[in-house]
Amino acid sequence: MQLSDFPITSKWPARHPDRIQLYSLPTPNGVKVSIMLEETGLPYEAHLVSFDTNDQTSPEFLSLNPNNKIPAIIDPQGPDGQPLPLFESGAILVYLADKSGRFLSPNAGERYQTLQWLMFQMGGIGPMFGQVGFFHKFAGKDFEDKRPRDRYVNESRRLLKVLDSHLKDRAWIMGDEYSIADIATFPWIRNLVGFYGAGDLVGFGDFKDVQRVLDAFVARPAVQKGLNIPPRG
Repeated sequence: MQLSDFPITSKWPARHPDRIQLYSLPTPNGVKVSIMLEETGLPYEAHLVSFDTNDQTSPEFLSLNPNNKIPAIIDPQGPDGQPLPLFESGAILVYLADKSGRFLSPNAGERYQTLQWLMFQMGGIGPMFGQVGFFHKFAGKDFEDKRPRDRYVNESRRLLKVLDSHLKDRAWIMGDEYSIADIATFPWIRNLVGFYGAGDLVGFGDFKDVQRVLDAFVARPAVQKGLNIPPRG
């Protein structure tokens, strides 16, 4: 099988078929992968999946990710030299870490602890912050009953407290070493206080260590570049 055999390439043709093909949008989940690709230096080609035109529900995109969510990738040079299609941002981060040998420790104990914090983001921070965004910025803000919003605000605040406590005296989530746990987590925190404008709502000023590490994360050149990939057009 080769790259051109994947139906998605008929909608998003590959100019560089030897590179990892990224199908994404610069959302908190999307930029996890573009940042990781920039950090590792793995060659890739980015394709914009526009929500404005419902690209994510097109037959071509669904052929790669039946769950119609970004990001997704195809690595033409996957395991055993065969193309690998992959969706779910956490799974992609683990794959790219293994492929590049970076940002996920080869030490078994440290590896599983990194995956533990990756799951913390995927199962907690992402879903809860996303609900805060819905109830604070999007359609849910018009609901008169504020109990749903407050439930997600309180849970987001609890998660921030857990992370803040963990980051005390640590440069990054895993200590001195920057990892896929950071790449997964901090785009969501940035989005919560930036795009969602919910910093005051969750009392973000109380979480000084989260703020400190967020600032260090955003200062990284690869992060600055990856946050805008693929360009929105």
